[in-house]
Amino acid sequence: MKKTLFAMALLACIFLSGCASHTELKTVPSVDLKRYSGKWYEIASLPAWFQKDCHGATAEYTPLPDGRIKVLNQCIGKNGKNREVTGIARVVPNSGNSRLKVRFGLITGDYYIIGLDKTDYQWAVVGHPSRDYLWILSRSQKMDNKTYQQLLNIARQCGYTNLDQLKKSGAH
Repeated sequence: MKKTLFAMALLACIFLSGCASHTELKTVPSVDLKRYSGKWYEIASLPAWFQKDCHGATAEYTPLPDGRIKVLNQCIGKNGKNREVTGIARVVPNSGNSRLKVRFGLITGDYYIIGLDKTDYQWAVVGHPSRDYLWILSRSQKMDNKTYQQLLNIARQCGYTNLDQLKKSGAH
């Protein structure tokens, strides 16, 4: 009897966890990393723990000769001092360059480009498969509200349901 109850409970857990899991986070089909490189301004985010008490965040991407990408993240900390961290990104094979693994010291994270201005590379929406993190990026420090709303719609279509928790930079 106990074995039967245990088996039923185990099956229920497996079934329920499958229902609760997210579908795969879809990315844009391809990214030209040379065009994507350069400086981006954070317009809004569901920030990662390391961004706590940060504002005015920027990210700068620099291609390296070996195909990796140098990542320089900067922000102004709560104390008014500049904070920065440098990492290295690698393209996930067969992703069209839209999925990266970014390493900052011992910490590696997923970086999924889920929205991108294909004409001029003026904005990007970057997410994480867990949908716990999201970044709305722009080449300029300000973004008009119409574009911002379009980018929120991209995030919604990708399964983000917590957009009311976005930390806005005030630049839109």
